[in-house]
Amino acid sequence: MIVETLLEKLDGVRKTGSDRWVAKCPAHADARPSLALRQVDDGRVLIYCFAGCSVEEVLGSVGLDFEALYPERLSESKPIRRPFSSADALRCITAEAVLVALAALDQAQGKPLSEDLRVRLVTAAGRINHALDVALA
Repeated sequence: MIVETLLEKLDGVRKTGSDRWVAKCPAHADARPSLALRQVDDGRVLIYCFAGCSVEEVLGSVGLDFEALYPERLSESKPIRRPFSSADALRCITAEAVLVALAALDQAQGKPLSEDLRVRLVTAAGRINHALDVALA
């Protein structure tokens, strides 16, 4: 909530400084302003009643709750943490491509592929596909 929305609900509002105000507390019969308000750099609104009213009482008397004191979040979802950078994905593809190229060269020269190398080539193909998925995510 923007501090202005809260200030509109209060009486006797007076600016006392940059992002600071005083107003009559709506939670009790206030002859003079006893409610201090301040908006801090991150957008939160701090309020304090010098007569002793709780924040819940102040907010409740103007029909608001604690959520009103905090800025609206741009996104509720957490940022995606990628386990590998794009550079890491490219390094993986390069290493696996060298292995595939060497195996292709052996095949072109008529050398048979060992069972271990066949298994490793399947692993290389899987790693290249995974690197592609990571890079495109």
